[in-house]
Amino acid sequence: MSLADRAIARIRELIRSGVLPPGAKLPPEQQLAAELGLSRNLMREAVRALVAARVLEIRRGDGTYVTSLEPGLLLEGLGSAVEMLSGDTLLEVSEVRRLLEPVATALAASRITDDGLRDLGRHLEAMRRCRDDPERLTEHDAAFHRAVTRATGNATLVSLLDGISGRTLRGRVWRGLVDGAAADRTIAEHEAIHAALAARNPALAHATALVHVSATEDWLRAHLRPDGPGAVPTDEPGASCASRQPAGPAAHPS
Repeated sequence: MSLADRAIARIRELIRSGVLPPGAKLPPEQQLAAELGLSRNLMREAVRALVAARVLEIRRGDGTYVTSLEPGLLLEGLGSAVEMLSGDTLLEVSEVRRLLEPVATALAASRITDDGLRDLGRHLEAMRRCRDDPERLTEHDAAFHRAVTRATGNATLVSLLDGISGRTLRGRVWRGLVDGAAADRTIAEHEAIHAALAARNPALAHATALVHVSATEDWLRAHLRPDGPGAVPTDEPGASCASRQPAGPAAHPS
């Protein structure tokens, strides 16, 4: 370990041991450096690294504090990190999602509330209304899946799936732009997931989610091949791709 890594580890240990619990204010820089046997430069470097990791936050004019350490905060950078992946690693991300999301959907089936079901229903209806708009359909698709995961009540699972799902958004939108028959299929898949959750049937919820996520993974695998029918772009399609939207039903967000 480098000296900086050792300094980071020392501060992390204070937090893990409860000496500096969530919300606690760190002692003055000079005092903490002396207590840990660190130079002030090393202390500053360690603090900067932990601020970037969302473990600490600097409040100007007040001091440095331990954050809430909630999963949504600590895992916030996961999506950005995953966005840097490319090529076959996109398929690996999709594979991880296939392993996690059906299990999360099954768990949601046993925990979802009536309010949660109504929220899902609103996103599903919005998907039906904007079936010809790939980007809006993708937005409501993503919101639908977030609502399903939130229904598990597991904040860590929500953060993990949010992080790994973001990387596939480009592929979802692009699929809508090149595959005009996809909207009807993806809406039908979401309707099946909604029905399984409404029935509070974990086994059926797992099965419908697995079918849905696997279909998207198969599509990505085919389109990432050099000789495939299309290619997932490295840049967001955005407005520049609007003119390429098919005239008929569009988009298979996942």
